[in-house]
Amino acid sequence: MVIYTRHEALGTMEKMKMFKTDSAALANSMILTGFGRVDYCDSCRITKSTGDSVAQIAAQLFNLPKWVNGLMTVRNWTVKPFGLKTGMESEKTSALFPVIGQNENEILMEVVDRHLNVRVSIWVDREKSCIYLTTLVHYNNGWGKIYFLPVKPFHKIIVRSIMRRLLKS
Repeated sequence: MVIYTRHEALGTMEKMKMFKTDSAALANSMILTGFGRVDYCDSCRITKSTGDSVAQIAAQLFNLPKWVNGLMTVRNWTVKPFGLKTGMESEKTSALFPVIGQNENEILMEVVDRHLNVRVSIWVDREKSCIYLTTLVHYNNGWGKIYFLPVKPFHKIIVRSIMRRLLKS
């Protein structure tokens, strides 16, 4: 799927691509290392030249719009009685999830829960002026698959939205 967005600063059309998987993002990333079986994978790529560090890019990406914060509040309120992680117990950082790996081109985050494991990578390919946001999900049991069913459409909307915002910044 190709989504075209207008890049305000340049006055040109820029491409933003959402892939079911992106071989470049997976091949050059730490994301698969030690993860195990992948039940869901997507990757969104934008073309943008930047001198920002990957930590600065993560901070921009995870400065979430109010509507996303509202959805997360509803999600956290809904799943808390089931003992699922809500993110409310973790400290505030520039990353959305706990960081498990980082280098000059990538930040790798992961949440391990009873029902599923999620891994997220922000990887910057400076040679090609591309930024990738890749998500992997592993279902630990049937509840993980059930949980992710209504989450998946919102996940895709949120990823596209935050990558569009990054492209325009």
